[in-house]
Amino acid sequence: MTAAHNFNHMNPMLLEKARESVGNDKVLVNLVSRRVRQLNASSRPLVEVDPGMGFIDIALKEIGEGKISARAAETAAAA
Repeated sequence: MTAAHNFNHMNPMLLEKARESVGNDKVLVNLVSRRVRQLNASSRPLVEVDPGMGFIDIALKEIGEGKISARAAETAAAA
């Protein structure tokens, strides 16, 4: 199993920052889930990826840094 496929751990600091960014845990779960599927389908990360980061951490970092938001996701889904 490669580091990119390690789903057993997620960085608590990234999680907290993403939570603060979104404000709603259910919306956060949906955003992370959608973004992980995109990353699995070969989408490029929107942030710098640190060694050992899995797709969940990448998605959380993107959300925490404002690269992905619930509003942007709603707009993309409607298009």
